[in-house]
Amino acid sequence: MVLKDGAIRTLSVDIGGSGVKVMVLDIKGNPLTERARTETPQPATPETVINVIAGLAATQGEYHRVSVGFPGVVRGGIIGTAVNLTPEWVGFDLATALSKRLHQPVRVINDADMQGLGAISGKGVELVVTLGTGFGSALFVNGKLVPNLEMGHHPFRKAETYEEQLRRATLEKIGKEKWNRRLQRAIASLEHLFNYDYLYIGGGEANKVSIELPLNVKIIPNVTGLLGGIALWKDE
Repeated sequence: MVLKDGAIRTLSVDIGGSGVKVMVLDIKGNPLTERARTETPQPATPETVINVIAGLAATQGEYHRVSVGFPGVVRGGIIGTAVNLTPEWVGFDLATALSKRLHQPVRVINDADMQGLGAISGKGVELVVTLGTGFGSALFVNGKLVPNLEMGHHPFRKAETYEEQLRRATLEKIGKEKWNRRLQRAIASLEHLFNYDYLYIGGGEANKVSIELPLNVKIIPNVTGLLGGIALWKDE
């Protein structure tokens, strides 16, 4: 459906382990509404999360397509992994189910990938990591996405993964100072691994970063995860 003013509006959805956020974007990706957020339901099954999205969407006015960032591997709108949600998600066709619920076309992508689409310059090798319930990651080469990187589940140090060392639960357990030291080591590790031109750090815990960052490392606001939703429709 096209609105009376001829504008195409996109409902952007960011599903996180602790919160579900939505916002409506104009055709250029500029916000038309304030970000709305509610706690991720527990247990976070497909049914309960879709109910939350539908409730939030009802507060956002008109839109005629939907972009979703999901915390896991996504292929063709179907969920491949959902480490921080529930097992029922694996194999679930979120794009089709949500489209039927909202009566609009839906495209789904990994949440870090969507945040990266809202952050990158499109030049060189750009890496995006998100610090939150888990540890998200996205890699771009001259603006082209390498999908479903899932760096968070790769070994980092002391037989643990990046996610195990840097997720929110670990931050709460070991404290901000020690967590920042670990993050500093992670940045050095990722720089040697990817030889990136730029690294962007986002997610709900990015505001806890207190170390001095290299010149090619930038903190991005959490809302970037929603702003990237417009890129899912760039071929339209």
